[in-house]
Amino acid sequence: MALDVFREANRKNWNDRVPGHLKAWGYNVAGFLDDPKYISGGIESQISEMGNVEGKSLLHLMCQFGTDALSWARLGATVTGIDFSAEAITAAKKLFSDTDTPGRFYLAELYESRSVLDETFDIVYTGGGALCWLPDIKGWAKVMSDFLKPGGTFYINDSHPVMLSLDLGRDDKLLSITRNYFETEEPESFDEATSYAGTSTISNSSHFMWNHGIGEITTALIDAGLRIEYVREFPYIGWQGVPALEKPDDAEWWELPTDRARLPLSFSIRAVKEA
Repeated sequence: MALDVFREANRKNWNDRVPGHLKAWGYNVAGFLDDPKYISGGIESQISEMGNVEGKSLLHLMCQFGTDALSWARLGATVTGIDFSAEAITAAKKLFSDTDTPGRFYLAELYESRSVLDETFDIVYTGGGALCWLPDIKGWAKVMSDFLKPGGTFYINDSHPVMLSLDLGRDDKLLSITRNYFETEEPESFDEATSYAGTSTISNSSHFMWNHGIGEITTALIDAGLRIEYVREFPYIGWQGVPALEKPDDAEWWELPTDRARLPLSFSIRAVKEA
């Protein structure tokens, strides 16, 4: 099966996910519409790491339907988003229109993003649940660097590859490593009729994912001309990656029970493109 077939399957899968995700509590689209000051919990936790975005141009690649992008816009950034799902881009444009928020959105597959946008930005941002959909981490890092102005900031907060190497389907709450930690040429295949968020049926249920180790990710960014400021690992994550994770009362995050060994579940990297 050619790589383009993998990507096309993923594109169709994500087009099908959008209607359910727009209604899902985790994205809280209603909160954005009802409260002009509302920003998503995930972005709230990243503000101290990202720093002040007021007046800065920010590109969100793999932006889905724009809730994170809208959060950064409400914090003062001038936002542009790119995604490969036509349904997601349509929904993002509507969300920004309905909330009277300036923003631009373009339809493109990540590695082909330059074909629709020939600009550079103060900040290039990648949010959670992004890297596992990409086959080539070196190619991804090059795209991040190409879109950054000299002296610009790159930031990512995503699921940790250790967590993604666990058996995600165990219902006995044991932690078992059964999947590749490192990038492989062949992806792992899945066939799921529902999404991690939302309950709507996914007609194009077949999709493909790749894992990438922390060493591979950081080295790819360095090789693309970025200077790493920090790499941080966290024992919590914004979704229930495995059944063993629990969500404390009123918390935004999922974590392992206190009597279990602590593992990295998410990570962040901040880097700067040398002037």
